[in-house]
Amino acid sequence: MIQYASDEVVTGGIAGWATDLMDRLGAPGAGLAIALENLFPPLPSEVILPLAGFTASQGRMGLAAAILWTTLGSVVGALALYGIGAAIGRDRVRALAGRLPLVKVSDLDRTEAWFARHGTKAVFFGRMIPIFRSLISVPAGVERMSLPAFAGLTTLGSLIWNLTFVLAGYRLGESWHTVEEYVGTYSKGVLAVSAAAVLAFAVLRLVGARRGARRTDRM
Repeated sequence: MIQYASDEVVTGGIAGWATDLMDRLGAPGAGLAIALENLFPPLPSEVILPLAGFTASQGRMGLAAAILWTTLGSVVGALALYGIGAAIGRDRVRALAGRLPLVKVSDLDRTEAWFARHGTKAVFFGRMIPIFRSLISVPAGVERMSLPAFAGLTTLGSLIWNLTFVLAGYRLGESWHTVEEYVGTYSKGVLAVSAAAVLAFAVLRLVGARRGARRTDRM
């Protein structure tokens, strides 16, 4: 069970794990937790960041240090995913796309064209969208986006996201966990929209395939 009190250590689950890192390593522990959150999106930044702010409000680490190290952790985690995308490479992604049901290589062409036009905005604003804040680094690596541009945009986007939630935890104090409730609703909304988009894509592609099959049979 997680307990919240100014003189108690938060125990249990992800909060307990993050608290242990911060108690052992201080602000670098918060940075390490956020770096891992980037690599493993199920780890929620909406828990780790407000908790870092709460920890800073208790004097266990400096507020500026918490913001600095969590932002550094975000960038390190994003660069690792960028490297994975670059290692996979465009050719492998295209080969994989050709084997996936309902996916066409032409879909990848359109995606690449879109990323070429809007990649900078996607990387910057993507850092403020749950789940996508981690995943956006992979296509950036696949497309070999300019590394300085990627690092700069990731730093700015991450700084805004981290600053917001660390300060919220700092100001809310023992009630830092209420941040997770609000952001959890936001995250569920993002997942619902994403799932609806995937479903709509699959339905449209299946309908198109059936129509194409009917035309072929008539010929």
